[in-house]
Amino acid sequence: MEIDPRTPVIVGVGQAAERIDDADYRAMSPVELAAAAAQAALDDCGAAGVAAAVDTIAALRQFEISGPVAVAPLGRSNNYPRSVAKRIGAEPGRAILEIVGGQGPQHLITELAAEIAAGRSEAALIFGSDATSTLRHFADVAEKPDFTETIEGDLEDRGQGIDYLVSRNTVIHGLIDAPTQYGLLENARRAGTGLAPADYLRRMGELFAPFSKVAATNPFAAAPVERTVDELITVTERNRMISEPYPRLMVARDQVNQGAAALLMSVAAARRLGVPEEKWVYLRGHADMQEQNLLERCDLGHAPSAVLAVREALEVAGIGVDDVATFDLYSCFPVPVFNICDGLGIAPDDPRGLTVTGGLPFFGGAGNNYSMHAVAETVARMRNAPGQFGLVGANGGILSKYSVGVYSTAAAPWQPDRSARLQAQIAAAPAVAVTEHPEGPAKVETYTVRRDSGRRTGIIVGRLDTDGSRFIATTEDDELIARLTDEDPLGTAVQVRTFDYGNRCFP
Repeated sequence: MEIDPRTPVIVGVGQAAERIDDADYRAMSPVELAAAAAQAALDDCGAAGVAAAVDTIAALRQFEISGPVAVAPLGRSNNYPRSVAKRIGAEPGRAILEIVGGQGPQHLITELAAEIAAGRSEAALIFGSDATSTLRHFADVAEKPDFTETIEGDLEDRGQGIDYLVSRNTVIHGLIDAPTQYGLLENARRAGTGLAPADYLRRMGELFAPFSKVAATNPFAAAPVERTVDELITVTERNRMISEPYPRLMVARDQVNQGAAALLMSVAAARRLGVPEEKWVYLRGHADMQEQNLLERCDLGHAPSAVLAVREALEVAGIGVDDVATFDLYSCFPVPVFNICDGLGIAPDDPRGLTVTGGLPFFGGAGNNYSMHAVAETVARMRNAPGQFGLVGANGGILSKYSVGVYSTAAAPWQPDRSARLQAQIAAAPAVAVTEHPEGPAKVETYTVRRDSGRRTGIIVGRLDTDGSRFIATTEDDELIARLTDEDPLGTAVQVRTFDYGNRCFP
């Protein structure tokens, strides 16, 4: 097949990691971790002098600069992408710092592949890193490393991009951390299964135990320990409950020191630079979709946009789900994995497996760059199995954004996706009426319980009996908290009242 010379190919991938207990632990900064991964990607392409050809670099934000208040206790670079570029000997004309979200790695790969296909770029390097484990390690230590760097150069800083994820209504009612947010979604999905809390907990354990087995053999994993179902679901002092229904081992591991990178080129550039064709992996399918605002979704336990994104990526690749050899489905919690399984008819125990890294609770997944590791592992597997297809599903926000990539060594022309047109379907979907000042009798639609310094706070999403409108409220009522933690409160009748400081539920 004659391939257009502007066709984008992934020609190099790289990963880097260190653990606090490693004998050669060096307390690498985020820049150093990303640079190590980027250099590994350059080395992986099998050609010399490639760094000088990179015209675009794009970086994912570290966890520490992804929240509303950016705090870097050990200091940081003022221009993270160019700090990394300097270390690897690259002088790109364009440098990007991407918005927050786990969809970012795959989104950037798709975006910059399209730039290459359009002839606006020839070689792009995408990377990210986090040193959250090191940050915690030095939190109470007098002698700390200083990661501060100042470097000149243009930077396309896209901002955090989290405005659509937060509102005063959700923040004052405690939706400020991922376990709380996803706990609401998880229990909403459980409502549709008809399972009791204990039975659903076991289903989550059965989903994630095989993930831990993959992580146990991955040299880049932050927690390479195989876990049994019972280990995952039994609440102990070391596996404490975080937010219903999640014990600690079911939650994405945010303490990591990891970096990952991917190098993209046009076919023409790859040939000119001498990159062997056995290194080339094509982005055969891709899609990016965004879900409705959280409280307006008809079904809080599912995100149809993510399923639509997977279907579109498969359509662009010209294959069906049965033709996929490997999956990596974003797994910060069980519900994003279940969402794709439910929508595509994939069994949770599919023999192909649902992760190539080991998943976020076991491989690790601080911040925004996890799926770059999934891409790196998928590219390696595709090279070892020419002609097969690997799928990466990258989730961001509160089941809010989903980016999908389908990878293969099988050559094909670049195909644009229809994500923009399909997004109109999501925008036109029915939305639930939300009231910010609820009063009167209501029923629990979904719930979770936060544990802040030992104090338990129930968070309830409910429907008013009068008009069916949805609301969010909290409770510290002992009787109601006991129902939320010890019983099955879905559908429970409650009273809700509005105060100046927010909405409160009572038995």
